[in-house]
Amino acid sequence: MLAPYAPARHSHQAQAGRCHPSDRALRRSRCTAGVLAVDDAELFRRLRHKAEQFQRLLVPRLPDLSPFQAAAAYRPAPTPGLLGGDWYDAFLISDDTCTAVIGDVLGHDVHAAAAMSQTRPMLRALMYDSDSSPSDLLTRLGRALQAITDTPVTTACLARLEPAGPGIWTLRWSSAGHCPPILVTPDRHAHSLAIDSDLPLDVDIAVPRRDHTHTVPAGSTIVLFTDGLIEHPHQPINVGLDHLAATVARHAHLPLRPFVQALTDEHCSDGHDDMAVLALRPPLKLPSAGVREPALRKMGCMDKPAINGFSGAGPP
Repeated sequence: MLAPYAPARHSHQAQAGRCHPSDRALRRSRCTAGVLAVDDAELFRRLRHKAEQFQRLLVPRLPDLSPFQAAAAYRPAPTPGLLGGDWYDAFLISDDTCTAVIGDVLGHDVHAAAAMSQTRPMLRALMYDSDSSPSDLLTRLGRALQAITDTPVTTACLARLEPAGPGIWTLRWSSAGHCPPILVTPDRHAHSLAIDSDLPLDVDIAVPRRDHTHTVPAGSTIVLFTDGLIEHPHQPINVGLDHLAATVARHAHLPLRPFVQALTDEHCSDGHDDMAVLALRPPLKLPSAGVREPALRKMGCMDKPAINGFSGAGPP
């Protein structure tokens, strides 16, 4: 007589505790994938940090521009490896005349960043102890770039702020394919000084450049910026300009450092490009008459890195 069937519990328990080779391989692959994901995230973070660090080392720190107030803000492109070509500069020509420039080198790589680092000091050298008009300076810069560099297409807006009478200033500027300045008056009315821009630098140096002028009441603010603040693939460029003008008017009461920071924080672009903004305010009164030494005495400390993403001059 056969004994009744009874399952071997110990055998079942042993099998339950045993891991199939395919399961072990799956677990190993999951662990490996997790480790690689952590490594990739850390590498991404380090690469982004190094790219931002390198970019900020190229951004100038504005000198003391007294009696003018000035501040600038810069934000690198968020994608690691996309080094932008935005640049700016500002300094005094005399005690009552200030020059500011902002530009953008085409491209998002090391070549663009290197070209930017060549263009800015080249323009400063051309402006040293010079009373040339903005259009003439951009013309000479374009010729120099074509003759001695292989710089990619570069846009720039060069502006000069000079006295025109008590409480009145004149803004004289020339644009080489760049975004127009924005002027906000003491009553917080902001508008773009739109003009037909000339060709970018180093495109056709035979084509003449033009100067433009606009009256600026004391207490106004002039804003120069790059297209990283306004460009979006799904909206016309004018929409971005209008949005920036409204943002400028909304924050015009602020001191310049938080003012320029607000403009970069509240941009309407897609955020994929680097962005730079430079703001300039003339004094309410002209400097007292006296010895008018060349204001390029204040061109020091231009190559120190920006602090907390921006650099500025003048009262905070």
